Amino acid sequence: MNIKDYLESGTLEAFVLGSASAAEADELQQLKVKHPEIGYALDAIEADLEMIAQHMAIMPPPGMLERIEDRIHELKRHPVAERLPDQLRDHGQRSEKDKGQYIEVEGASSHMRIHKIWRWIFAAVFILGKIFLGFAIYFYLENRQAREEVKELKREIRQHHTIIGQQ
Repeated sequence: MNIKDYLESGTLEAFVLGSASAAEADELQQLKVKHPEIGYALDAIEADLEMIAQHMAIMPPPGMLERIEDRIHELKRHPVAERLPDQLRDHGQRSEKDKGQYIEVEGASSHMRIHKIWRWIFAAVFILGKIFLGFAIYFYLENRQAREEVKELKREIRQHHTIIGQQ
């Protein structure tokens, strides 16, 4: 196997980005032991990605770290059960296996509310659709009737030509 071709194949980049398959990762680990240039190339790719990440990093607003730390300390002081609403805390109908996995949510209504203007718009679109459907049917029937008349006229013209041709 040519190591230069392997280095240029994109497998190293896929490995560093975490998109390499398990077989590719295993092969890379085995080749890394045998060929130190693969290790050097991996280190260079990781350094390049780190430099890009540092260059493109966005600094958080001032005081953000303190706010996060304060929130964490507040969470540590008060257990989770104290912060939950009463109906969730006292809801003992779940099995022991399901505890901590799901939170039951009950909605006040099963109906969806929309603004009144949308009702009128929907009604107008519905009525316009019916009108356009009526026009489409009307013009279809008119077209069919016109085709029948054209066929009739062509038949009459052929009859006249045959009569004239016989004279």
